[in-house]
Amino acid sequence: MPLVPPPFDPELAAALEAVGDVTTPGFTLDDLDAARQAAGPELLGLLDVTLDGAFEVEDRKVPGPEGARDISLLLCRPAATTPTAPLPVIYHVHGGGMMTGTNRVGVTEPLAWARDLGAVVVSVEYRLAPEHPHPAPVEDVYAGWLWTVEHAEEIGGDPDRIVVAGASSGGGLTAALALLTRDRQSPRPLGQLLMYPMLDDRNDTVSGHQMAGLGAWDRTANETAWTALLGDRRGGPDVSPYAAPARATDLSGLPPAFLDVGSAETFRDEVVAYASRIWQAGGAAELHVWPGGFHGFDALAPEAALSRSARAARVRWLRRLLAR
Repeated sequence: MPLVPPPFDPELAAALEAVGDVTTPGFTLDDLDAARQAAGPELLGLLDVTLDGAFEVEDRKVPGPEGARDISLLLCRPAATTPTAPLPVIYHVHGGGMMTGTNRVGVTEPLAWARDLGAVVVSVEYRLAPEHPHPAPVEDVYAGWLWTVEHAEEIGGDPDRIVVAGASSGGGLTAALALLTRDRQSPRPLGQLLMYPMLDDRNDTVSGHQMAGLGAWDRTANETAWTALLGDRRGGPDVSPYAAPARATDLSGLPPAFLDVGSAETFRDEVVAYASRIWQAGGAAELHVWPGGFHGFDALAPEAALSRSARAARVRWLRRLLAR
């Protein structure tokens, strides 16, 4: 019996149709150069990461993993006020299928949170696959995390109130970072905010098959990304949970998690399963499955009603977490 995909939200479906070829599914490595140019530093440099003067912005080179090159952090500190106490910090990991992007990709939403909540944003840039396969990306993210904790007070932040956040592949790297900090017994985040995270290299869920050829990121694109990261290890028996967090056998002892995903996207089932396994391990997780949402719907159609609901839910969770 063929799998019938769940419907897209009508408002989102119209937005998806309007952008046409920009979000055509079926991404392969042949499309990588064009995708990198589309998300290149020249275009991203046009983004106003100050949010019209709300933040003071600095690009900082910091030590990368041992034996590797330095990494770039984007530091954004509130400009309007002089805080009387250290501020919370949002440590952001960008998306891009592990293959594209810089520390400016997707950072406008964390900046909007920080403007509302009074927080510092640190966004990390990591080496990209396939030129730099696992473990290069996650080790860069971990190195940036350690620098952020050690220098939190220098940038006006509170080292005990750092939330890690990421979308798509950045969400997968964020989940992997939470596992690494637990297992290496290093300073741990206050919470982890995972927006439609990329978690499972096996690429064999019902939702993955349902959404093949549909939406903004389908099963073919997912296979391309995981193969870029893992090569011929993808889908095999020996994949590290720090590459694909769904492979972790123990999800106990993790910081509180917020996870969200669309009902009409490839990652739906792996995200729901990950939240369920956190609960089964005795952890705290808040899960939202947005009805009719495709992958990255809130970025593509930010004014849609479902997008506004998703963004508001993330801010509410952050507010509750930081108030504890």
